[in-house]
Order: sequence, then structure tokens, then C-alpha cells
Amino acid sequence: MVASTSEQLTALAGTTVVVHPLVLLSVTDHHARTVSRASSKRVVGVLLGQDNGKTVNVANSFGIPFEEDERDSKTWFLDHNYIEGMYDMFKKVNAKERMIGWYHTGPKLRASDQEINDLFKRYIAKPVMVIVDVRPQAVGIPTDAYFAVEEIKDDGTETRKTFLHVPSAIEAEEAEEIGVEHLLRDIKDSTTTTLSTRVSEQLASLQGLQSRLRDVHKYLLDVAAGTMPVNHQIIYHLQDALNLLPDLSNPVTTQSFASSTNDQLLVVYLSSLLRAVIALHALVDNKATIGRAEQEEGMDEKDKDKKTANGDAKKSEDTKKDGERGKDSNKRDTDRGL
Repeated sequence: MVASTSEQLTALAGTTVVVHPLVLLSVTDHHARTVSRASSKRVVGVLLGQDNGKTVNVANSFGIPFEEDERDSKTWFLDHNYIEGMYDMFKKVNAKERMIGWYHTGPKLRASDQEINDLFKRYIAKPVMVIVDVRPQAVGIPTDAYFAVEEIKDDGTETRKTFLHVPSAIEAEEAEEIGVEHLLRDIKDSTTTTLSTRVSEQLASLQGLQSRLRDVHKYLLDVAAGTMPVNHQIIYHLQDALNLLPDLSNPVTTQSFASSTNDQLLVVYLSSLLRAVIALHALVDNKATIGRAEQEEGMDEKDKDKKTANGDAKKSEDTKKDGERGKDSNKRDTDRGL
């Protein structure tokens, strides 16, 4: 491995690793089929795609047989013959997808990662290592990308091998977006409204931001305590982020924030007022509907009682007439007998 100078490290740190959803699904499926839920073992695989210089496009992957001693991470087995056979078959399907690195499900760096990375240098000069967290505990992107480098120290001491963290992103092509949206249809809860979904997404974003701020705070405390060396590149990025914060001591900025907040609260107030009016209107309408229904039922019962009374009176009159006819018949029979 060629030692990297500060300029080379800076250029390498500007490389972005783009991971496609197909790779995430493939890695998750590989882990689910190979490792039980109660186990802490990791799986290893090969990444395929294109290295465009400033961007490494990870478009496909496949798993490989891998065994590791849980008590001694230096003891491991990886079938490189399997890698060569699978890569030859993948080249026949899509020659544009070349081997660009490897992945494992960490979820953190391990002692044997440098040795495994050296093995992959048989196939590619600068392999990228992507750690995919298949069981994320925090909100955020479940991928971390690294390049193996040798740092040249300023004091002239011996160089040391380490991993350089580079930014990673998740992007999808049009066909992948359609497939992912089709899969998410069965996952999304259809009973939730769009507003609640937006609020949940914003809450998840704020939780992710809080987690990142905690990491920055811990790093600065470690640097101040002398337990970690100063990384000027990180300090520069933090300074740029702090420079983007608004100056709240400026009355114009404060007034602008207050006006924007008041406008948003006015919309919320009008919405609440409109919802209350609509609810009251629905309540009154429902009450009127129930009253009309009860009134119609009362009229139907009166008509029924009236018809019943008329029927009873008619039946009584018919019975009386039948009795009178019987008396007349009996009287005629008596007269004939005489």
C-alpha cells in the first residue's frame, strides 16, 4: 500500500459512495438467511458497480461464504475461489458492473477488516468497504463507507494503516424507485393521514440531527480532554456549519423569525377554528336528523294505533250485527213453531 499524503487524503475524503436500494435489500436478505436473530455474527459480500473518481456507484452485490471466530476476530475464513467464479458469471450478465469493493454487516469496524481488505486488493487496487447496519438502533443512513489508507505522520514516525471514512448516500434509478414504492405499499399504514406521516418524518429527522449533535459534542470533549487527536478537516467542517447559523442577536433576524412564526401560528389557529365550526355544524346536523327520524317514527306509531282502534271498532260493530241477526232468526223459528 502506498502511503497517503495530506493532499491525497483530502482528495480521497471528497469521494462519495452512492449505494442503491437493490444493494441494501440484497445485504439484508443475505443476513436474514444466514444469521439468526439472536446471533451477533456478520456476513461478508462483494460490491459491484462503477468507480467514477469522485463518485463510487454501488449498483449490485452478492454474498460470499465467510466464517469468523467470535472469540478471536483474527481467525477467519473467506472463499476467494467463490469470489472469482461468481464475478465471472456476473460479468457475463452485465460487463459494466465491475468489482469495486466489499461489504459486511459490522455494525462497527473490526480488527480483521484490514486483512480482508488486503485480500480484496488482489482484484482491485482501491477497494471501498461499506458497513451496512441491518439492525439500526438510530435514525439515519444505515451505511458507512471507508477506504484503507496509510497515514504519514508529521513527526516522521512509522506510518500506520487505518480506514478513512468517506460520505455515503442512498440513491435510486427510476426503475428502482418504482420497485421500492411498490414494496412500501404493503408497509405503509393506510389509516394514517398525510399530516401525521409528515410529522412522523420530521420527528425522525430531528432525532437523527440530535444523534449527530451528540456525536459532535462527544468528539469535541474527547479532543479537549486529549484522548483523541485533533483532525483539522473535521474542525473546518464544524466551523463552516457554525458560520451558517443565524445571528440571533440581530433584531432584524429576530423580528423575521417572530413574523414567520406568527404567520404559521395564524394558519394553525384558523385551521383549528374552522375544524371546530365544521364539528359543531356536523353535531347540529346530526341532532336535526335524529329529531326528524324520531318525529317520523312517532307519526308512524300514531297512524298504527289509529288503524288498530278503527279495526277493533269495526270488529265490535260486526259482532253486534251478527248477534242481532241471530236473535231475529230465533224469533222467526219460534213463530213458525207456534
